[in-house]
Amino acid sequence: MSHSAGPSSNTHQNSHAPRSGAALDLPALQSASRVLQDQLSKDAQLFPDLGDMLMIPGVQSSASYSIFPDDYRVPYQKRRLISIPDAIFQYYEIASPISHMGIMPEIDRVWITIDNKLFLWDYVEGQELSSFVDQPDVISHVALVKPKSNVFIDEISHLLVICTPVSVLLLGVSISAPPSGSRSLKEIKLYATDMSVSTEVELTSVIGSKDGRIFMCGVQDGNLYELHYQEKEGWFGKRVQLINHSVGGMHSLFPRLATPKSEDHITSIVTDHARDCFYTLSSRSIITVYRPNGVKAVQQLQVLSGLYRSAQEKAPASPALIPNTFQIISLHVIAQTEAPRSGVQLMAVTASGVRLYFSRSSASYGYSYGTDTTTPVSGHRLLQLVHVRLPPANLLHPDEQQLAHETGYRPSQYLARTYTVTALESACYNAGLTIAAQRGEHRGGDYLFCLAPDLTKIGTLGRTNQSQPQLQSQQIQPQPTTQSIYGVPSSTDPSRPVLTEYATLLSIPGTTWAIAPVPQTPYHSSTPSTSPVPVAINELAIQLCEPPRQFVILTNAGIIYLAKRRALDYLRDVIEEFHAEGNSQPIIEFRDSFGRDQTCAMLLALASGNTFLDMADFSTPTFSTGKIGAVSSEIANVAKQAFYDFGERPMWTERPTYGTNENVGIARFSGRREGLAFYFARLVRPIWKAKLTQPGPLGLQECAIPEETLVTTQKNLHALKEFLDNNPHLFHSAPGENPGARGAAANEQEAWKAEQSSVSQIQALLARTIEAISFLLLLIDYRLGELISQSDLDTQKLMPSLTFENLVVTNDGVAASRALVNIVIDQQIGQQISVDTISEVLQERCGSFCSTDDVLLYKAKENVRKAAETRNVVESQKWLNESLRLFTKGARILDLEKLREVCGDYQQLNYAKGAVDLPLHSAVLADADRLGEEYWYAGCPENDRRAQFWERRKQCYDLVLDSLSVFEERASGAIEQERGSDNPEVVRSHAFELAMASSDAMFHSALYDWLIERGFADELLEMRPPYLEANLRREPITVQKYQLLWQFYVKDGQPLRAAEVLAALADSAQFKISLDTRLEYLTLAVGNAKAHPVSAGRRQETAIAFLAELEDKLEVAQVQLEIYNTLLPHMNDAEEVGQRIRLLSERLFDVTELFQLYAEPFDLREMQLLVLHVANHREDSIVRPIWNRIFDEAVNGIEPQIGADQAMSKVVSLGRRFYPSESAFPLRYVASLLVRFGLANKGVLPYGWAPRVLVQCGVPYGEIWDIFHEMYESQVPPFNDQSNVQAISSDISVLLSDWMQEAQQSQSTVAREFPADRVDGAVAQYLAELDPNRTETKAAYEKLKRWIRQTY
Repeated sequence: MSHSAGPSSNTHQNSHAPRSGAALDLPALQSASRVLQDQLSKDAQLFPDLGDMLMIPGVQSSASYSIFPDDYRVPYQKRRLISIPDAIFQYYEIASPISHMGIMPEIDRVWITIDNKLFLWDYVEGQELSSFVDQPDVISHVALVKPKSNVFIDEISHLLVICTPVSVLLLGVSISAPPSGSRSLKEIKLYATDMSVSTEVELTSVIGSKDGRIFMCGVQDGNLYELHYQEKEGWFGKRVQLINHSVGGMHSLFPRLATPKSEDHITSIVTDHARDCFYTLSSRSIITVYRPNGVKAVQQLQVLSGLYRSAQEKAPASPALIPNTFQIISLHVIAQTEAPRSGVQLMAVTASGVRLYFSRSSASYGYSYGTDTTTPVSGHRLLQLVHVRLPPANLLHPDEQQLAHETGYRPSQYLARTYTVTALESACYNAGLTIAAQRGEHRGGDYLFCLAPDLTKIGTLGRTNQSQPQLQSQQIQPQPTTQSIYGVPSSTDPSRPVLTEYATLLSIPGTTWAIAPVPQTPYHSSTPSTSPVPVAINELAIQLCEPPRQFVILTNAGIIYLAKRRALDYLRDVIEEFHAEGNSQPIIEFRDSFGRDQTCAMLLALASGNTFLDMADFSTPTFSTGKIGAVSSEIANVAKQAFYDFGERPMWTERPTYGTNENVGIARFSGRREGLAFYFARLVRPIWKAKLTQPGPLGLQECAIPEETLVTTQKNLHALKEFLDNNPHLFHSAPGENPGARGAAANEQEAWKAEQSSVSQIQALLARTIEAISFLLLLIDYRLGELISQSDLDTQKLMPSLTFENLVVTNDGVAASRALVNIVIDQQIGQQISVDTISEVLQERCGSFCSTDDVLLYKAKENVRKAAETRNVVESQKWLNESLRLFTKGARILDLEKLREVCGDYQQLNYAKGAVDLPLHSAVLADADRLGEEYWYAGCPENDRRAQFWERRKQCYDLVLDSLSVFEERASGAIEQERGSDNPEVVRSHAFELAMASSDAMFHSALYDWLIERGFADELLEMRPPYLEANLRREPITVQKYQLLWQFYVKDGQPLRAAEVLAALADSAQFKISLDTRLEYLTLAVGNAKAHPVSAGRRQETAIAFLAELEDKLEVAQVQLEIYNTLLPHMNDAEEVGQRIRLLSERLFDVTELFQLYAEPFDLREMQLLVLHVANHREDSIVRPIWNRIFDEAVNGIEPQIGADQAMSKVVSLGRRFYPSESAFPLRYVASLLVRFGLANKGVLPYGWAPRVLVQCGVPYGEIWDIFHEMYESQVPPFNDQSNVQAISSDISVLLSDWMQEAQQSQSTVAREFPADRVDGAVAQYLAELDPNRTETKAAYEKLKRWIRQTY
């Protein structure tokens, strides 16, 4: 079945719910939710545990009662009498039929037997009868029990146990919903089980255990029996058999022929499912506790006897405790919810109205002592009598009560007729309420002894004695009588009040056969154990979200409904009295009794209306009419005015802060705000902490909260909201009470401000809660389980743990609801249903769960679908553009997965604009406070909380890059185009244009990195986009980015900046760059620095200095490379050596480091000279020893001629490299070394050897001649020896002759530079001082002289 305009199975009210255009204020909702939680916690602490009131030290008995003469405070009210159907009476044909009756409230039936006939009367419907007449024996007792599992068919939910004097028979019972139009609540069907067993003992008081075992007692012998039944016959047991547990052993397998007389008989049995045990009561008022223990076995846990003596010790001299009349008539189990702390678990009622309370002996209360006669059983805590509750001695006679009801006369308590119960015959107990019956004074009628806790006496209701607001005339009314009789002590501890109860006596027609509580329809969901739960007697917490408690009394006249009157009913009566008579005293007494806050909560319910308001709606055990019960407008106005007047004003109190001089102000809210919070919290208590889902059939989840509960809660919340909307003045000061007008202090204004802020938050939560219920009901209509199964994995994991409160006020609830709404929308779109239709339904019923942004997204998605379906290109483009516009407007709630899905759709449709622009827009929204941007500009530091916002941006950028990648692949032919009308190359180009046009610097950074990674660096450099330089300069720096950066500067005409980047690369120690590469970077840097134009403004001087620095660095780097290459063969020497050599390849060193760390330690003499040369460092003390070692190495220990050759080779090599550097090639010192070597080897080396070596070094002739002439003239050893002087003269002759020959060459610069005059004068000197024996030298001089004179 498709849902086109939303399901119509339920009409959910939400006409006044706000449309959620604004963002949801979750902190405000959570604050209001905490207020509700506080109120729920207060409800759990409002009234004490039953044991707290009974087990007070020193108070072992009590008789405190409130007995009112006025009608409106009588605790119970007879609501309806339904007569036994006339059809029954036709069976009373014989003279004396045997007839019995009883109630089965679980199935809304009364059982009536007439001889062998069984009739089941549907007392809800009124006249319908079912019958069973298929057995011949007189039926004496009938009971309804739960069956054992896996014995009968699944339809059978109960068993009817039919007892006759000779047999026990089992019938199966199934329960189903009746056909529409029927007044019945349940339709039953009986099944024959073929299970029966004969007996010679008449059986009665049948009970069933929680696991389906059936126990009963014998009428004649008073023994305990069990009806054992199983699915099939077995070797060791029949399919059905009767076991006598009182006799035990094999005796139980055979019928007994005679029954011995016993002094004591079991008369009744009561089961306690929660504690897995049952209790028996004997004719001598002995209580025995049993526990089922294994198949066909029971274990006797305890026997409680001597109860009269124990009771008398606790309440001595009580006229209600007389040995001859002491008789316990019934036992009643006390639920754990009534006494969760104290452990009170059993109550016994005597014929005189005394109630005996028993608790586990390990309880930490009281001074009571045990009355058992058995040894404790392991694992069982014994029961002991802890309190005796005596009956009231002076009950108002029913006739007096009737008179007050009929005439309005309120008799004085001391003049009225009184009554004391003495012969109760049956009793019923449920959640603190006790009803007992005894024969009346007049034939044909009984009296009902009715008790209920007086909440005003036992609760902490915040009662105050403040001045009363004036409500017109006041009259003094009779005060209630609170009895404390028989000298019973009362509690002296105000924090532990003794139990006080309302007590009354009502008359009913007929003889009472049975009393039973009407089962409450399961309205409440299961409350988590961590949530505060009010005790069972806390009527205030449940009176406006559950039907009133009722009892059915079966008499021979029919069924009588007896309803417990609630505090709300009392309040309604006193307001009606005030309206009718102007008597304000009762309503003020009510306020004083129940306290300001509780009274305001109830007044608010009366004024606004509630489905549980009118008791007339529950005169039958139906759940509710479902309509909002409302009082008349006059009564509602009185309630509203009282709500305002009683609510008083908020107060502001300041308390000093310990250790400081400052005070902290705290608002004490008015009763109006507290009443609103209480009422709201109580309305939602059934659902607030309940889990939303539970495992259902077929492995799907289903709603864990009954739909009827949701609908009823919503109706009441809606009525409250409508009332508050129509009466906004209720939470503001009255015009005459304006704090400013009265000059009130500023703190009073603060109190009003705090109150109005809190009320505003509560009202926002109220509206949100109403919408949440509508939303949940809508999900149920759309099959919640299927929606969850189709949602994402996170939502599927979240839903089972989500409570209703979570749905309303947490981010998890928002996320889950949005995910489920998306599934609903997707379903509608898939069924070709317009988004407008379903979105209107969502916004009308639960606007805050489907915001305007949500609708925009849904419409946008629908436009994408339309674009995909159309074949018209223009129309497709129109739909896509519109979808982008809508997605952009609603992008702030578009999560990443949904954004990725939309981008995928745009990619499929070749819609470049959407695939690029939408994620870029989403990136900005994802970082609305720009924390991610700050993080990015800060260099993305580690362990920074801002990183998450940057990550959100980056995820959006990745979607853009993914789209570019898809369009690139399509354009390159890797993927076939899917829409033939779109040119892939055009789409690709358009996508890149859009990306490049973005003004988001962070996106550009991601885009450039992506392009570079894909090999588009050259294209990027050609394009030179605006953010490229900043991206390449941004930390973290990489070699690749700097390589691109210097190229960018070159292409951009900024060679000096390129040089700076290259220099930084070469110098960088953070990158692993080879020495050759660093040298290359420096070379490029020098080249780019030289390319810097001269006219580049004021940077010229800086550029020149930078160039000089680069050139120096380059020279040093070259030296480093040479040293590295020289030492490379030694890399595998000692580890320390290898490590030091390896360092040369990892960074650049300066000249000092190269000299001290490498050239000198490794004795690299040429490198030492090179370093000195590069550093231009002149220091004879350093360079001369180096040259000495060079010479020594060349000439020592070998023949002079060979030494001369080696020395010449070394000197020529170094000279050619370093001359004219005096730092590395000190010319005069090197010349002296050569000359001294020549002088030392006269006759071996030819004259002119030394100057010719220097000429080969590249030293000019003139400079060499100057040095040798200085030696000739110096007279300094060794030139003070004439032979050495003559040898120098010979060397000079050779030098000048070589010079002359060089000068004779045509076009020679040497010829033009030859100093003819000076040489001519010097030759004359040399000849004059020459030894005559040196003919060869003389000839050379003369030849030179002739040439000079001929040439010059």
